[in-house]
Amino acid sequence: MSVHSRDDGIQHRGGLSPIGALVRNHDRDRFQTALFAPAALREALFALYAFNYEIARVRESVREPMLGQIRLQWWRDVIDAAYTGTTPRRHEVVEPLTAVIREHGLSRAHFDRLIDSRERDLDPAPPATFAELEDYAERSSAPLIQLALEVLGAATPEAMAAATKIGIAYALTGIIRALPHAAQIGWQLLPADAASTREAVEAIAKAAAAHLRAAGARRRAVPARAVPALLPARVAKAALGRIEHANFDPFAPGVADSDPLQPWRLAVASLFRRF
Repeated sequence: MSVHSRDDGIQHRGGLSPIGALVRNHDRDRFQTALFAPAALREALFALYAFNYEIARVRESVREPMLGQIRLQWWRDVIDAAYTGTTPRRHEVVEPLTAVIREHGLSRAHFDRLIDSRERDLDPAPPATFAELEDYAERSSAPLIQLALEVLGAATPEAMAAATKIGIAYALTGIIRALPHAAQIGWQLLPADAASTREAVEAIAKAAAAHLRAAGARRRAVPARAVPALLPARVAKAALGRIEHANFDPFAPGVADSDPLQPWRLAVASLFRRF
């Protein structure tokens, strides 16, 4: 692979489709991981990741929780239409997503769990406990990786189990990285029972690292074709290194930054089939 742009470091031959550009602009991490999938399947992954972006941004795109509920219901209707054979709505994400669902026979339960998890975003109260936060991390992240595995034809039991662990780790790491922005908009992400921000971040980071180790222990049993879906593990691992280096201070310079060498780290991981 050669260079795509100064932003993502990898070239996508022939230019990007609108949905690919959307993912590149709004979900850099997953965009880069998708580029290591077979060329014929990248657009399908872009459709999944664009859908995830759309439901993840609901909270910040509305002023009242009720409006967020309406928007999430709109996406539930979209998914329902995809599975009932209804003509999809004209929308830059809906149409390609519907085509992917039907072509690959994707599991509806994963979509339902992803949408349902975003109900939590509309609740102004912080998660009560770490267990609640971890459950949210699993529901809002793991099903997306499992859908990607289905697209890649790699949804083996071992790969799906690794996806659960990686999904939790990636989401927990993302929560830490999002804390500065969340503080600016008054979004309480840390558990209510946390003693302090630093202690909470350390506990979250260590839990995420443990999940990554558990996923890595399954590496030999996971088919090579699954690796592009599981590469978020490498993103999370690098971010956890920065967090630990900052002594678990989420507001320290560099913690929330993107890794400029990430495309090449992902390339090495893909080459050696690591996640």
